[in-house]
Amino acid sequence: MHFTSLIRTAAIAAAMVLTAGSSYANELRIGTASQGGAFYPVGQAISSLVNNYADGLTMVPVVTAGSVGNPRLINSGEVDIAITNNNLSVLANKGVGPYKKAGAMNLRAIGSLHFSILHMMTLDGSDISTIADLKGKRIAVGPAGGGTIPFLGQVLGLADLTIDDITPSFLSYGDGFSQLADGNVDAAFALSGYPAGAVMQAQANKKLKFIPITEEQMATALGKYPNYNEVVVPMATYGTDTDGRVLGVNNMLIVDAGMDEDVAYKITKAIYDNMNEFRAENAYAKQIVPEASLELKIPLHPGAAKYFAE
Repeated sequence: MHFTSLIRTAAIAAAMVLTAGSSYANELRIGTASQGGAFYPVGQAISSLVNNYADGLTMVPVVTAGSVGNPRLINSGEVDIAITNNNLSVLANKGVGPYKKAGAMNLRAIGSLHFSILHMMTLDGSDISTIADLKGKRIAVGPAGGGTIPFLGQVLGLADLTIDDITPSFLSYGDGFSQLADGNVDAAFALSGYPAGAVMQAQANKKLKFIPITEEQMATALGKYPNYNEVVVPMATYGTDTDGRVLGVNNMLIVDAGMDEDVAYKITKAIYDNMNEFRAENAYAKQIVPEASLELKIPLHPGAAKYFAE
């Protein structure tokens, strides 16, 4: 009896190992960003949809440095799917800009997501009223690998400034806006969907204002960076005295071109067939236009293209 019991125990253990291995092989990791922005809760909602509707697949959200770092994580295989934006996905596939060292990648799009806007904010009553006023100031610029950094250089350039003209603090969005509310930095930047949790938390304690982009600067930026858009943030969003006229960029889900077509199809279908549930679970999903997936700046993965052609 004892020998039989041992055999039975060994068989059960072997079955558990096989089951665990099978589950692990199908568990996908979605690269998001730091907590306090939009990408992490969006990644959570996407993971829930995949877990509920993509047969045989599971997904978990992973905290990452954000938009800039996520293409590298896809390229290295550290995550299976990730969130980035139009501009960065193009640069990654060309192997230029922040991806010059890594070289050209082979990314494909799964579909369009919400817009991220460049929050440039300071305390109401601050003497910072223009981009030029940022010279010599302490600024929370987001995490070092986040999407805010490329935007920051371009926006500072609209006032003939560079990052050397400011004192940057590389903090998560949550920490950066907390430091702004505490008076430890003079301004805070965050490339995030809106309303952003980090900004909402700071706004609950201190009145904030947008650092404006002039009409001339906006026209220059849109002419120079065609992947960007002008977005108006209603004053009610953060309790500011005026609407925010800001730069924004369309976000997307990216995968490696080598992802299995059936897996990519299942992911795409789980998300875009269930937009009502997505929008009910996540406020940023209300800004998603699925049809915009056909106008992204990198090609759709064949599995995603199959879904959108149906």
